[in-house]
Amino acid sequence: MQASQLIKQIEFIKEIDKLKYIQRKTRLFNSDRNENDAEHSWHLAMMTIVLSEHANVPIDVLKVVKMLLIHDIVEIDAGDTFIYDTQKSHDNTVEERVAAERIFGLLPSSQASELLSIWEEFEEQKTAEAKFARAMDRLEPLLQNVSNNGGTWREFEIGFDQVYQKKQAIQYGSESIWAYAEQLLSESVESGILKKTTLQE
Repeated sequence: MQASQLIKQIEFIKEIDKLKYIQRKTRLFNSDRNENDAEHSWHLAMMTIVLSEHANVPIDVLKVVKMLLIHDIVEIDAGDTFIYDTQKSHDNTVEERVAAERIFGLLPSSQASELLSIWEEFEEQKTAEAKFARAMDRLEPLLQNVSNNGGTWREFEIGFDQVYQKKQAIQYGSESIWAYAEQLLSESVESGILKKTTLQE
């Protein structure tokens, strides 16, 4: 039984290596290289360890770290959707659910159930842990774009209103980090790396 469990765990470990090949639109800090999903997930986990004291309420840091390390694993099957893409739906609930069940299902049942439950918790956005995890997920690309003189904002002609609307979720995890993010957005508009309005406006 133990050998069988180990084999399943190793198969899962090999499968999630594919996350390293999922390219995001955002680039690494001060770089022209696109970030991949594995790098993104690791960075968010580290951000949580460093920034957890700023959460609106006390949180289970280990749970948030687990949440962020697995939150994009479904993109191995479902692919990454650019947050500002207006042509593609961001509500791939069925596709992502199928992906989650397949990938986590590679694990022994107890671990599969635990990780699937944590992934669902992130998606539902009801707990303090899920909200802080989402705050980290929204903060990192903002910091990257500022470091890259506008980055994807300029490349895809994204305006302040679009960015502000997507980043507001930060406040539900941390009001203090949201205040900092708002200041960064204001400074980005003033410096010209973020347009005041969208093209549609």
